Amino acid sequence: MRTYTLFIIAIVTSILQSAAQQPNKLSSNQIYEKIQKLNFLGSALYIAAHPDDENTRLIAYLSNNVKARTAYLSLTRGDGGQNLIGPEIREQLGVIRTQELLAARRVDGGQQLFTRANDFGYSKHPDETLSIWNKEEVLSDVVWAIRKFKPDVIINRFDHRTPGRTHGHHTTSAMLSMEAFDLAGDKTKYASQLETYDAWQPKRLFFNTSWWFYGSEENFEKADKSNMLNFDIGVYYPLKGLSNNELASIASSQHLCQGFGRLTTRGTQQEYVEFLKGDFPEDKNNIFSGIDTSWNRVQGGKAIGEILYKIEQNFNFVNPASHIPALMQAYGFIQNLEDEHWKTIKLAEIETIIEACAGLYIEASAATPSTTPKSTVQINIEALNRSNAPIKLTSITSTTDNTTSSKGILLLPNTKENFSTTINIATDQFSAPYWLTEKGTLGMYNVPNQQLRGLPETPRPANIVFNLEIEGKPIRITKPVVYRYSKPDKGELYQPFEVLPAVTADFKDKVLIFSNKEAKEIPVTIKAGKDNIEGYVSIKHPYSWKVFPAKQKLYIEQKGDEVTMMFTVIPPATQSEGVLVPEVYINDKKYTQALSEIEYDHIPKQSVLLPSETKVVRLNIQKGGQYIGYIQGAGDAIPESLRQIGYDVEIIDPKTIDAESLQKYDAVVVGIRAYNTVDELKFKQKYILEYVKNGGNVIVQYNTNRSIKVDAHELAPYNLQLSRDRVTDENATVEILAKEHSIVNFPNKIEEKDFEGWVQERGLYFPSNWSSEFTPILSMHDKGETAKEGSLLVAKYGKGNYIYTGLSFFRELPAGVPGAYKLFTNMISLGKSQIITKSELKN
Repeated sequence: MRTYTLFIIAIVTSILQSAAQQPNKLSSNQIYEKIQKLNFLGSALYIAAHPDDENTRLIAYLSNNVKARTAYLSLTRGDGGQNLIGPEIREQLGVIRTQELLAARRVDGGQQLFTRANDFGYSKHPDETLSIWNKEEVLSDVVWAIRKFKPDVIINRFDHRTPGRTHGHHTTSAMLSMEAFDLAGDKTKYASQLETYDAWQPKRLFFNTSWWFYGSEENFEKADKSNMLNFDIGVYYPLKGLSNNELASIASSQHLCQGFGRLTTRGTQQEYVEFLKGDFPEDKNNIFSGIDTSWNRVQGGKAIGEILYKIEQNFNFVNPASHIPALMQAYGFIQNLEDEHWKTIKLAEIETIIEACAGLYIEASAATPSTTPKSTVQINIEALNRSNAPIKLTSITSTTDNTTSSKGILLLPNTKENFSTTINIATDQFSAPYWLTEKGTLGMYNVPNQQLRGLPETPRPANIVFNLEIEGKPIRITKPVVYRYSKPDKGELYQPFEVLPAVTADFKDKVLIFSNKEAKEIPVTIKAGKDNIEGYVSIKHPYSWKVFPAKQKLYIEQKGDEVTMMFTVIPPATQSEGVLVPEVYINDKKYTQALSEIEYDHIPKQSVLLPSETKVVRLNIQKGGQYIGYIQGAGDAIPESLRQIGYDVEIIDPKTIDAESLQKYDAVVVGIRAYNTVDELKFKQKYILEYVKNGGNVIVQYNTNRSIKVDAHELAPYNLQLSRDRVTDENATVEILAKEHSIVNFPNKIEEKDFEGWVQERGLYFPSNWSSEFTPILSMHDKGETAKEGSLLVAKYGKGNYIYTGLSFFRELPAGVPGAYKLFTNMISLGKSQIITKSELKN
């Protein structure tokens, strides 16, 4: 059974990896399912806080079994999480998680929406969350989503009545949904939105409850369920060859950067929703009970329904093209609907169905993957009618400049038509993620354009409208311009066509640490977005720092080429922090953005533009030891950070660890969540502890207490129990408990001021219990909580030292936090004597 499950996942994942970038090519089964959805006029909106919060089982059930138009509103894009598949964090991680949500929706059939709320990291209470988010703006975005999507039913993932029980973002999402349910229908609230969308009052609001919210399955079994609806979400879909819960598992597995890859499940499974507001449904097995979801819902819909229900009842799976005349008739009726909301939705749905029934393949592929504003681009057009339906391509229209080219091509059955056209990119806007264009705050993205708010991604910069006649009747089908190419080892590939700057510039390192007054040679890489780039490059720098030369000439002949220029940066004599910004001048226009390209198989390639800058930090720091071994875990940039201050860092392949291999290192550092993600460590832990016993220095960074690869009693040389304790306030007061301990005195004196300027959090997953051999070094806590003393624990073991820390060094070192560097250096230096201090400090 497990082999079968993995086979299904592999097949569907392979399809998804292609579908993530290639145009849809629907089978007869898929066309039929789209007709079923075409005949259902009802909508459901699921609301939660983050990517991977959504219940894909319920979304898949509503979309595929009920046939409802279903969307997931995630308040954030998940920037504050961690990345298990690569080095991207913060904004770039948010881009990945956005695309993973879209990949999940391609599986479960839902749509995706967002607000401007920024995931600033873990929050313990809604009060803290709303002190960082702008409540009024996030609430307005939820109202905007409701008015735009017009759901009949809203379902909250979390309980609004239990603040402090779960992530503060979670509870806040439910609290804002409760408010927005009433506000969306009030014309006096957020009145400016009504210029685009009418006020809308959903019919009912639910909470997607389960035994987890009751503490145990036994408690839930005893609970009063008179106010609940329940559904069997384990239904089987013969047209797919998958059950709903299998489909949901595959959708959830798209959240790869969060480690959500999982086996599929099958069989009967009950899902519960608790009624909160609105009209209670008469039929407790039907969430849309009492709501007209037929074509009779809209004026003029009866005639449309008479046509489309007949097609559904008598669908020709062998020859779907036989339905084209009736579909075109219904298409004409839909065009005349007065209800603009359903008219827009159903026109898009039926256009897709007509295109698929005709086996119509139309594509607009650019000759290049990207271009610049105010440029011209060659577009290759392919049009193919794989049916006997009479189809004529009358003209094509470019949305970039609204120019129309007449064609008058009769698309004969299975006869491909190819031709090229040139489009003008009239816009000054780039196609990178819109929510990153303007500088935001810790808690909010800045999106001035109301029409962009809530969209999952930036609208495609170039589209081609194919103006057709089918059965003698006009129909318009719009296709985004894509870039299609091939690789010998991968075959045909697609990626989004982008509009990007003429030139971008980037530093190799986002933080540069100067541990002494010596100058450093800093590389700046310039990439051309078009041919024949000519100008000069300079670096903007803080007053107390110096950069030579002042500027350098630049010439790049070919688009896509890069040149690297070296600048000498001289730090001040005393401790200082600042920012370097590369400035590229081309024809008197200044460019200061960096281009980051994100490529993974399960999502389309992403081109991200961010301000190009690097933080420079002059530290007065000393260090002991030199040669560091690093065992990578879930992915972090600490090795690069340690190299910045002069350490020689070697990445250790866990397979090579034995009794001898570790002895050459002055210290061995274990990366974040290594014991959660690296299977090999279960066999190698004995050698790591032996290294400590023989005089080595091991620093283990945080792990979670779930899915740990080693036995709990083998993680450390003495008893150490991990927990979910964390301190989320990065400004929380830190008390140094062991003031005389070497780790806070040698070779750098650690004081409370060294905990200033930390980012996102103090730390996470601290141990809650430990044996007496461990010395707790620090104490800290969030507001209203008891002191947490497990953030940094040190134990002597044999001749060496074992250090366990939940402090978020993986965030602080890449952010250039001086105090974090000093403390980490002291951890590495523990037990070393290369640096002589005023007195011999007792370990």
